[in-house]
Amino acid sequence: MSDQNPRQRAWVEVSPAAIKANAGALCQHLTPGTELMAVVKADGYGHGAVTVATAALDGGAASLGVATLQEGLELRRAGLKAPILLLSNLCDPEDLRTCLEWQLMPTLSNLADAKLCHALAEDSGRRFKVQLKIDTGMSRLGCALDDGAETTQAIQHLQNLELKGIYSHLACADDRSTTVTQQQRQRFQSVIETLPQQGNGLCRHLANSAGTLLEPNLHYDLVRVGLALYGHAPADHLSDVVPLRSALAVRAKVTLIRKIKAGTGVSYGHQYISPNARRLAVVAIGYADGVLRALSGQIHVLHRDKRLPQVGAITMDQLLIDATDAPDLHPGSIVTLLGRDQNVEISPQNWSDRCQSIPWEILCGFKHRLPRVEV
Repeated sequence: MSDQNPRQRAWVEVSPAAIKANAGALCQHLTPGTELMAVVKADGYGHGAVTVATAALDGGAASLGVATLQEGLELRRAGLKAPILLLSNLCDPEDLRTCLEWQLMPTLSNLADAKLCHALAEDSGRRFKVQLKIDTGMSRLGCALDDGAETTQAIQHLQNLELKGIYSHLACADDRSTTVTQQQRQRFQSVIETLPQQGNGLCRHLANSAGTLLEPNLHYDLVRVGLALYGHAPADHLSDVVPLRSALAVRAKVTLIRKIKAGTGVSYGHQYISPNARRLAVVAIGYADGVLRALSGQIHVLHRDKRLPQVGAITMDQLLIDATDAPDLHPGSIVTLLGRDQNVEISPQNWSDRCQSIPWEILCGFKHRLPRVEV
């Protein structure tokens, strides 16, 4: 039946093989002794968290990073046993108790959070594995830099806690200038050097995708890789550091072909008026699926290696393309909006450049109305 066919209308294709290959390539790039954490928050950047996590672990990742408690629980309920770090703060005791029960590591930003976890662990009779974040320049989560070493040692003295790691996050690692990044590294290093034996026994980590590709001195004991795992470099100047394969494609079907005369207005607001007679194709995907309305008239789709321009305003459920130069396009034909079609590829960066966004937002924007299909 058509309602059971994930390719009935529009869909996202995900390649676990590409994720696995990217994880392997990243592991080979790392400084010896450095492990890879696969960041699979936001449903694996829209690729499917369980699919990505499984493939990344198969490719050599040693641990997983998520943002929310629910994301961590999804992975545990899927049977994944790898260490999982929650990269956001939790403050509700019941949420933290759930972390303890399901062996999820919460991020701590101060000693008060640590004492709460310590009390919960005491009631359970188990040691609670946690990690401490230090603010070196994001001004977001993490304890104050000046308190980093003291807070680290105080947590280590809480007998019901097992401090597994200390980490920070880079704010500008994708910039061509490395000034801020190296300043953050120096701040993080200053905390480490204040610890007994420089924090040996703790997992020390700082680098995101950009930091991982940028400098070996940012690798420490572990790197947390998101965007690169999915096959995309976080900046043009980092694109040739590691060979990466895009793991996602967005495809949709043509539902109608129509011919219009010169001077005909197309879609809402008549943003596009045909300069001459044209052949248009209606495609069954729109902004409710994650194709941003801001991209109207700025993108192309692929069909048999040919780029066909999108015209008129993108609507909630549909968009229009100019198929005048594609006489072989018919109702039921499949077009590619993102990803590779034969020898041509459209990347998330292509879209983000056109709507003042970033590739991360593009990938995370595809809604669950689009079925995920593993290929």
